[in-house]
Amino acid sequence: MPAITIAIDQTSEEKKKQLVEKITKDASEITGYPPEFFFVYIQEYPPENIGVAGRTLKETRNRK
Repeated sequence: MPAITIAIDQTSEEKKKQLVEKITKDASEITGYPPEFFFVYIQEYPPENIGVAGRTLKETRNRK
C-alpha cells in the first residue's frame, strides 16, 4: 500500500480534503495502483514551527 505524507502549515478541512482527493487521483494515474490502495497523511505544523530562508513562516507572513 503506497503512503503519501504531506507536511504543511495549519489549513482548513476543505483544503485538506482537496489535497487528499487530488494527490490520490494523480498518484493513482501515475503509478497504475487503484486509488483505494493509497494512504495520505497530513502533518500540520503551526507557522512558528516552519522555517523558510532563515525565518519562521509566521515571521515571513507578518512582514507582508
